[in-house]
Parts: sequence; C-alpha cells; structure tokens
Amino acid sequence: MTGKLHRLGELVAVFGKLGLIGFGGPAALIAMMEDEAVVRRPWLTRERFLDLVGATNLIPGPNATEMAIHIGYLRAGWLGLIVAGASLIVPATLITGVFAWAYVRFGSLPRIAPLLYGIKPAVLAVILTAVWRLGRTASKSWRLLAIGLAVMLASVEGANEILALFAGGLLGMAWLRIVDRGRPASAAPAACIGAGVGALCSKSAAVATLAAAGAAAVSLWKLGLFFLKIGAILYGTGYVLIAFLEGELVHGYGWLTQQQLLDAIAIGQFTPGPLLSTATFIGYVLLRVPGAVVATVAIFLPSFVFVAALNPLLPRLRRSAWMAAFLDAVNVSSVGLMAAVTLRLGGASLTSWPAWVIALGAAAVGLRWRVNTAWLVLGGASAGWLLSPWA
Repeated sequence: MTGKLHRLGELVAVFGKLGLIGFGGPAALIAMMEDEAVVRRPWLTRERFLDLVGATNLIPGPNATEMAIHIGYLRAGWLGLIVAGASLIVPATLITGVFAWAYVRFGSLPRIAPLLYGIKPAVLAVILTAVWRLGRTASKSWRLLAIGLAVMLASVEGANEILALFAGGLLGMAWLRIVDRGRPASAAPAACIGAGVGALCSKSAAVATLAAAGAAAVSLWKLGLFFLKIGAILYGTGYVLIAFLEGELVHGYGWLTQQQLLDAIAIGQFTPGPLLSTATFIGYVLLRVPGAVVATVAIFLPSFVFVAALNPLLPRLRRSAWMAAFLDAVNVSSVGLMAAVTLRLGGASLTSWPAWVIALGAAAVGLRWRVNTAWLVLGGASAGWLLSPWA
C-alpha cells in the first residue's frame, strides 16, 4: 500500500508540474513527458513510450492528456489513470479559470507578450530535443525512416494529420510485412484497416451531427453535451478544435461573438497545460463557475474512457507480427508529425535574432546536459523578458 501511495504521489508531482509549466501545445507536453517518464525516471522504455504516442494518435481526444492517462495507468493502475490525468488537467484549468474571471470582470486580457516571446522558442527547443530522441528510437530501419519522412513532408504540405497517420501506418505495415517478407496481401489483418476507416467515418458522421445543430439558448445541459461531443470526436491539432468552436459556438449556436472566441483561443495559447482548457474559459464566460466545471469535465471525460479501453490491449497488439509492424509504422509517422509541427512553429516563432538565440541556447542545453524542461521554459521566459526590447 505504501508503494502504491508513493507511485501516486510521483504522478501528482510530475503531471501537476507539467500542468503548470507545459506551454506550447500537445507536442511540447509530450516532449516534456518523454523527458520525465523515460529520461529522468525508469518508468517506461522509449519503445513503450512510442507505442503510447502512436496509440493516442489513433483515437479521438487531446494527445498529451491521453499520454498522461496512459502513463498513470501503467504506473499505478486504475487509480493512477485518474490521478495522472487530473493532475495534468486541474492546474491548467484553474489558471485558465482565473483568466476567465479577470476577463469577465475587467473585459480584457493581461499583457504577457514579453514572457511569451521567450517561451515560444524555448518550447520549440524542447520539441526538437524530443523529436531527435524519439526519432532515433522509432527509425529502426531505413524503411521506417522513409515512412516518417514521407509523413512529415505530407503534413508540411498541408495533408490532414489523421489521414497521413493512418496512411503511414497501413502502407508501412504493408511494406514491412508484404514487400519485405514476401507474405501474401490477403494475410493482412482486415480488421485493422476496417477499424481505421471506421474511425474516420465515425468522425465524419459526428462532425455532420454537430454541423446540423441550430442556434439555441445556453444551458448547462446543452453546454455539456456540446463539449462531450467535441471530446469524443476531436482528432488532430488544436487548430481542429478552433474550427469546431468557430463553426458551432459563433455561427451555429450563436453563444459567443467572434471576438470572444479569439480571446478564448488566446487564453488557451498562453496558458500552460492542454489546449482544451479553452473549454474552461468558454464555460466560465457563458455560465460562470458551473459552466466552467461542466465544459471542462465534458471535453476531457471521453479521453479517460478511450484510454481505459485501449491500454490493456496494447501488449496483445504488439505480440501480433502484423500489428507490431502497424504500430512501428504509426510510431515513426507520429514522430514525423511532431517534426512537421516543429517546422511550422519554427517559422512562426523564429522571426528575430533574440528568438534564434533563445531557441539555439535552449536546444544546446537540452541536448548536451538534459536540463529539466521546466528550467528551459522558465529560462526562456526570463530571456524573452530581457531581450524582447531588441526584437
């Protein structure tokens, strides 16, 4: 019992810290988790971590939050699943709630541009470090490396992330098992392909259901149902979330103005933790504390259900030769997507010489001395505060 409590305490400490300093979106949070759970603590091998990254990309919901839930389950069972996920979510949503209160009270957002100026390139360095470490592990052969590079290029060219991921996984499985070993194509697990197509079709049907909703007055029930649907069907990056919110909350239900949505997105961008904490801000703006609580619980609840169902199946899937090939291809494809995110963020963040200095300095420190990511983020914020006048 003492050992179990100790593991739960570790989960609270690690993921609570990431909920407070996890700036930069899902790619940055996953990079920080890799540093905490693989590099600094012997909780997972890098191969097992990559399996979890690949699995979270195959199901709806926020990838970083689902990674925390996966790790919590492996570390301390069902209670660990809840504790790890809640420890990541609660600090971020509380910070977002405070900003929402100030926004409603004073009608504007605080000025933190100098801090963000340094945080963005530091976070970019954190992601780059993780891509380098995970990429070396995922690229077990030249074929896997080629798959990862192809998915990265497809994402850079604007391909849908989920389609690129499934294409990389399925084509990679075929290349690794059929072409490489001469197995007949009929031996491929049709169930796996069907599951991938089914997931995409379910997503399309759910999106159509949301699009059919009409304008309606705000109520806790309708607010909770809306964010529950979002949490159950949301694939891809935070930009997909923004598209859903803009299409439904502004144009569909008419609950928010365009400016309120933009302010909500800004809050989600510069607060730490999962980007889906934007739901907390919107819930508070619409229905104050009850709305914030309902929106937050609704959008994150499906992730706990999906991970609880999927995590016990992963070892069995890994034992299958076909599914092992599929997971290997999905893993390297996931790293390819992270690399594409790094390139896009680099283009948006590295716009002046101080930003380059901060990014290169943080990357050098992270790769050479493996400094804790929290210090890299805090150091980037401090450097941004000092150097922003020269930007």
